[in-house]
Amino acid sequence: MRTGSRWLRLAAVGTALVCAAAAAGAREVSAEAQRVIAWVKRSDDNRGRPFAVVDKLHARLYVFGANGRLVGETSALLGQAVGDDIAPEVGAHAQTGHVPVAERTTPAGRFEAAPGRNDKGEPIVWVDYESAFAIHRVRPGRTWKMRADRLASANPADKRVSWGCVVVPVDFYERVVHPVLGKARSVVYVLPETRPLASLLPAA
Repeated sequence: MRTGSRWLRLAAVGTALVCAAAAAGAREVSAEAQRVIAWVKRSDDNRGRPFAVVDKLHARLYVFGANGRLVGETSALLGQAVGDDIAPEVGAHAQTGHVPVAERTTPAGRFEAAPGRNDKGEPIVWVDYESAFAIHRVRPGRTWKMRADRLASANPADKRVSWGCVVVPVDFYERVVHPVLGKARSVVYVLPETRPLASLLPAA
């Protein structure tokens, strides 16, 4: 019970920090993100499913319903390593509990995502199951406070701390991600950071 109460208090503090940052420094959607969002809606590339867009350069996540309407956006933690490719052994390394820093990329591209659970039984959204790439909430533990602070930062570079997953505030996950992406299959578009957008999404 004590652990649960402490987790709830930390979650409340973290949510307040993130909300304060959003209110103080909300930013416009980048031109690249706008381009992909418009293309998805125009082409129906999501095939009537919910979809999400991850803007790595600005460390933002945008979540859309099946009707194409924006449900919510948030600051997000991303992979510690810069890069757009999936390291060949990252899935196996993730299972051992240690991923080398060079492999901690958030891969770019179009992904068919599905709801699932991690090894702790917590709900997550699998973006690419084989490489252990997912969207999930900030998890309790010794790095929790640091990650909540990073989410509240206005500097995208501060948010490059994950093993590759897209990590969002607890409140946002429960209010937006889980209801929209955590109930059925969806499509996740991750914008590149080292290549032109057209190299991964030519039609956009």
